[in-house]
Amino acid sequence: MLVLIAAVLVTGCGGQRADGSKGADGSDGKGGGVRVDAPRTPSATPSTPATPAAPTPPPTPPTPPGQTSSPDPKLPPPLVSMDIAHAVEGGGRSVNITIDDGPDPTWTPKILKILRDNGARATFCMIGPQAEAHPDLVKRVVADGHRLCDHTVTHNTSMDHRSKAYQKDQILVAAGQITRASGGVKPLYYRAPGGAFTPYSRQIAASAGMRPLGWNVDSKDYEEPGVHAITHLVKHELGNGPTILFHDGGGDRGQTAAALRKLLPWLRHHGYGFGFPVR
Repeated sequence: MLVLIAAVLVTGCGGQRADGSKGADGSDGKGGGVRVDAPRTPSATPSTPATPAAPTPPPTPPTPPGQTSSPDPKLPPPLVSMDIAHAVEGGGRSVNITIDDGPDPTWTPKILKILRDNGARATFCMIGPQAEAHPDLVKRVVADGHRLCDHTVTHNTSMDHRSKAYQKDQILVAAGQITRASGGVKPLYYRAPGGAFTPYSRQIAASAGMRPLGWNVDSKDYEEPGVHAITHLVKHELGNGPTILFHDGGGDRGQTAAALRKLLPWLRHHGYGFGFPVR
C-alpha cells in the first residue's frame, strides 16, 4: 500500500524536473502544457490620411519706391523702378549729360577730355558690340567717374514692334557685352533706341538692375545742324527738364564736341551742376 501511494506521488509532478528543464511534452511547466493566450486589445480604427497643405506661395517682391508702373507678375520682378527716368539724382539744380551710340575710337576720347576739363560727369549709353570692340574706352569711361547705360545690340529704333524674345535678347546681350568690356562694371540704365520702350522691355531691363532712361532735351546733334544750332536748342529747351541727349558715335561728332566745349562752361556759369539720372 505504501509502495502504491509513493508511485502516484512521483507521476503527479506535471513533468517539471528539479533542475527546471522542460518535460517530454515540450511545455515550460506553467499551465500543464496548455497555452492560454492573453486577451487581445482591439486595434484602433485606421485614421484617414490628412490632406497635404497647399504650398505657401512665394512673397510678392516689394515694388521699388516711387514706381508708378504696374509690373507683370509673370515676369521677373524689377530690382529698380521700371518708370522711365528723367530727373537728376539727388535733385537740385543739375543736369544729366547723356551720350549715346559709342564708344567710338575717334570721338569718345575727345568728349571725355572735354568733360574732364569742365569737371562734368556723364552717362554713356553704349551699343553692345561697340563696347565689346573697344574695351579700353569703356574702362576709361568708368575710370573717369562716368556711368554706363545699355543701348542694345543693334540700335533698332523699331524694336518696340518686335517680339518679346527679340527685345529681351537686345537688352540682356548688350548688358553682358558692356559688363565684360568694362571689366565687370554693370550698366545702371537702359535707353531704348529712339525711345522705343515697351512695358515688357522696361521690366526686363529693371529686373536686371537697369533703370529705363529717357531724355528731356534732344540736342539734334546727330543731324549735324551746326554748333550754334545745337547750343541754341539746348539752352532754349533746358526748361523741359534736366536730361540732355548728345552722341559720341554713329558718325562725325565734331559738332557735338565743339558744342559741349561751349555749353558746359555756360551751364556752370548759370549755376548748374552735373549729375546722374535717378535710379
